[in-house]
Amino acid sequence: MENEKRNGIDHRSEMEEKLGVSNAHSWTCMDLYIFASPYRVTWDYYFLAREHTLEIKEWEGKAEYEYVKNHGLSIFLLQAGMLGTLEALWEVFPLFTNTGWGENSNIKFLEKHMGASFEVRPQPFVTNVSVDDIHSGDFLAVSKIRGRWGAFETLEKWVSGAYAGHTAVCLRDSSGKLWVGESGHENEKGEDIIAVIPWEEWWDFELNKDDSNPHIALLPLHPDLRARFNETAAWEYALSMAGKPYGYHNMIFSWIDTLNGNYPPPLDANVVACVMTIWSQLQPEYAANMWNEALNKRLGTKGLDLPEVLVEVEKRGSSFDELLTIPEQDYWTYSDGKSTSCIAFILEMYKEAGLFDPISSSVQVTEFTIKDAYILNFFENNSSRLPKWCNDGDTVKLPYCQIKGKYRMELPGYNTMQPYPHMNEKCPSLPPKYSRAQNC
Repeated sequence: MENEKRNGIDHRSEMEEKLGVSNAHSWTCMDLYIFASPYRVTWDYYFLAREHTLEIKEWEGKAEYEYVKNHGLSIFLLQAGMLGTLEALWEVFPLFTNTGWGENSNIKFLEKHMGASFEVRPQPFVTNVSVDDIHSGDFLAVSKIRGRWGAFETLEKWVSGAYAGHTAVCLRDSSGKLWVGESGHENEKGEDIIAVIPWEEWWDFELNKDDSNPHIALLPLHPDLRARFNETAAWEYALSMAGKPYGYHNMIFSWIDTLNGNYPPPLDANVVACVMTIWSQLQPEYAANMWNEALNKRLGTKGLDLPEVLVEVEKRGSSFDELLTIPEQDYWTYSDGKSTSCIAFILEMYKEAGLFDPISSSVQVTEFTIKDAYILNFFENNSSRLPKWCNDGDTVKLPYCQIKGKYRMELPGYNTMQPYPHMNEKCPSLPPKYSRAQNC
């Protein structure tokens, strides 16, 4: 790296980064490089075998200059080259299209990268549900496979090992009316909020208006857990959260627990930091909502933006990798209130309702992924007690009730894990097996 100072002011100096490339493996070989600091991300490509120069004409400020002077730039080589990179983009792009092609792409992605199977169920693909058989605390697992939400859920499933991408919970009021509590309900303004809505309204939307082709399973609580479920406390919690924004603040932190055991290749903490930097420049308000406040919570600071967070971490002799692994705390309150994703909302309700007693105070449910939730041994384990309409007509009798979807829903590890203190705070999650360490 060569620095040339001009005007006698360090942070207005230029920098040249020189890289030599050689020994091309084929005539299509092209190296793609990403260059990143906490303050910028840029890229370049090199086709010819010779020395190449990246020139940075001006720093974003003295802070960036000092950072790069002391730590250098992060440099990423996209090893797949031109054709491999284009092929990878071609695999991801159609996931977001709301078409049959997009749906098939999501299915193929999950089959290839997770080992998921999509077996077609016998018709009808929608169950004639009797709501009299649904009780407070019963869990709804939702898997979307089409369009924007289908794509986001596909990527979430890939990194976390969950075979569902969204969740909701059932509640009965004192008059016996059935409701659905959901973090991630879209209101009239297009905002994702926490809501408690009548079952009929929720079910009608999933049947007739949700264009993501949702597959839905009902996971009834075990009778012993249902008897312990404090319905009054659950309602108090749900109503206290109604109208609050979806829990974007801590969404990614339930996934990242370890330094290197949660990143499917080619991801790592440096790539995550790079993506955060790009997003912070394109959508600064969105970035602040997604991670800035949560990162400040982990540092014990307030108001630092992402570059300042990265610099502060270096000052403390730590690393961004380590910062991401600090467990979320359920009691943390953000600028817009308590932050709960779809699954954290349900599990926090379970805590309030007494299902995690006597270890409730030592469990941080904001650290749970959807998979971490459905493997809890909270659910019915006797198929003879499932409703008569449960999996009606299906040749495979699942231990839960799939009520919508062409493809049979699989939930590996379902209903097998006894909760324990500090559960899911240090768990790896690498595909395709997503093996977890004991008591992680």
